[in-house]
Amino acid sequence: MAMRNELDFAPLYRSSIGFDRVFNLLNNAQRLQAIDSWPPYDIVKIGEDDYRIQMAVAGFAEADLDITQERNVLVVKGQRTEEKDGEYLHRGIAGRAFERRFELADHVRVENASLTNGILSVALKREVPEAMKPRKIAIGEGSFQQTPLQIEAERQVA
Repeated sequence: MAMRNELDFAPLYRSSIGFDRVFNLLNNAQRLQAIDSWPPYDIVKIGEDDYRIQMAVAGFAEADLDITQERNVLVVKGQRTEEKDGEYLHRGIAGRAFERRFELADHVRVENASLTNGILSVALKREVPEAMKPRKIAIGEGSFQQTPLQIEAERQVA
């Protein structure tokens, strides 16, 4: 009987706040890794904020593939229509339906997709909004003057 090595994240839960989603992603990745490895794919980092997923989908036409992004999940589905060319004596080309899910980080969006020579390529780009980017705070000269806070009491109407 094969033994699975799963990491226990319980000690990390005790000393971290707000990382629940990350731990869930890691747990899900451990479970999914052993389930299915078809179709094979690569994830390539092209630049600082550019990525590409390349998936081997030989035998699938563009009309057989469906790519959707909903929030932080990219779903690639493939469903071939059965062709009745004759009786198969040997069937070695996998043409079964598939659904592959990719968890995307925040602010990652799909730019485009293309199918060339049986390789589906999906281009991704991370675009961090200006408000989320680090900004430099200038240190000014002079004294720091704090204006006193005044609390106005509600006026009683007689």
